[in-house]
Amino acid sequence: MFNGFTAVLYREFTVYRKRFFKQLLTASLSPLLFLIAFGWGLGREVSVGGMPYINFLIPGLVTMSSLNQSFAISAEINISRFYFHTFDEYLIAPASHLEIVLGEALFGVFRGMLSCLIIFLYVVVFKVKLSFNAMFLPAILLHTFQFSALAVTTSMVVKDHSSQALVNNFVITPMIFLCGTFFPLGKLPSAFNYLVSILPLTYSTKAIRASLTGGTVEYSHLSIMGLFCLVFFITSMLALRRVEA
Repeated sequence: MFNGFTAVLYREFTVYRKRFFKQLLTASLSPLLFLIAFGWGLGREVSVGGMPYINFLIPGLVTMSSLNQSFAISAEINISRFYFHTFDEYLIAPASHLEIVLGEALFGVFRGMLSCLIIFLYVVVFKVKLSFNAMFLPAILLHTFQFSALAVTTSMVVKDHSSQALVNNFVITPMIFLCGTFFPLGKLPSAFNYLVSILPLTYSTKAIRASLTGGTVEYSHLSIMGLFCLVFFITSMLALRRVEA
């Protein structure tokens, strides 16, 4: 039943293996710069919520980096759609929409999880002490899946690369800077708090930060993340059906 699913994953991993070191460097550079600038610059001299700022920052970098890597599959899907027409081959192959979406989304989850490992290597280098919670794994899986599914949705909807860039500029980037990644949400004006309360990254950041800093992960946050996963998965299925039509 899942031959199409494994075929999609096999193709994505084969392409990724050829670009592995370039992708690894790309995933490593941005969080390292943030750690150097804010970790060393502010790290242990500033406290947030009773913890050193660098301890507050690390979970934010985990969410940011894994989001970027999971959502980055949208650009690669666009290339396969517009230039190599690989996606056309998926659609004419005996593979269901469910298999195609799951294959692409789980590849995005893999990329997001790999970026987390990179951050944890930096944690060792920067000698940051984290308090891991068992809820970290479900939180990061939900987080990476929801943005992978969103990536599949947007890659099916946009008509060209410039449209994809608009999604990055007006959706992804504002979320990264407004959803508690780098500073507490309480510092935002009340009008912005209403805005960020409807954005998925807000709940990812809260859940992942709590799971890495000794806090309590609220099941309501995980439930909302699960709801976003379901919504984005459904929209990706609908968007793929529209492309095929």
